Amino acid sequence: MKVGKVLQQLQSFKENNKHGFAVLIDPDKVSPNKMEQFARDCQDAQVDFLFVGGSLVLQHQIEKCISVFKQNSNIPVLLFPGNPAQVTPAADALLYLSLISGRNPELLIGQHVVSAPMVRHSGLEILSTGYMVIDGGVPTTVSYMSNSHPIPSDKSDIALCTAWAGEMQGKHLVYMDAGSGAQKPISTDMIAKVSSNISIPLIVGGGINTAEKVRANCQAGADLIVVGNAIEKDASLIQELSAATKY
Repeated sequence: MKVGKVLQQLQSFKENNKHGFAVLIDPDKVSPNKMEQFARDCQDAQVDFLFVGGSLVLQHQIEKCISVFKQNSNIPVLLFPGNPAQVTPAADALLYLSLISGRNPELLIGQHVVSAPMVRHSGLEILSTGYMVIDGGVPTTVSYMSNSHPIPSDKSDIALCTAWAGEMQGKHLVYMDAGSGAQKPISTDMIAKVSSNISIPLIVGGGINTAEKVRANCQAGADLIVVGNAIEKDASLIQELSAATKY
């Protein structure tokens, strides 16, 4: 499949030693009537991408949230789906996630087979993503829902070999995630080891709630920083955290 604008931008971050910032929202936690101001805040803060999705989405308002956001900003919207039901052509691109850190066949390939016809005809830019869950110090929704164990936080060699496997399988991206509400972010040692040894862009998320952590992760080699939970609690952080990736 051809390389689209979103992947080109992510590859440009990697190639030019620059760093992007994405805000992750769970549609169950951000109502459509609040999306207008949220979109303007993201636009003013020069946020690079909006990620939309969650392990559970109960209120079926993804399309409405995306529509309001896109009416008030020109920021690309990427789906970060917990299941095929969260796929909608209202977005710009889809992180087609394969949980390469786990051993659950449904999340390695099973759900992809089921969703393939819908995804193929969605018109979305499809970003094949090797998704790696890293231990963030507390049990996370994604670990429970995926029925898989995270990679231990001190096992950088395992993380690297997992990322290598994803890259050699042809993944466009590697996404290392400590999960929503993680007590501790992924270590800079692990980020550096993975980033310096793969040629595809590296996305990092989970447990990032200060500008200092953002800068540390960027300096370690993260090409795109994703923050969700901290911004859900305090939307005023958007400007500060986004600016920290542009140092």
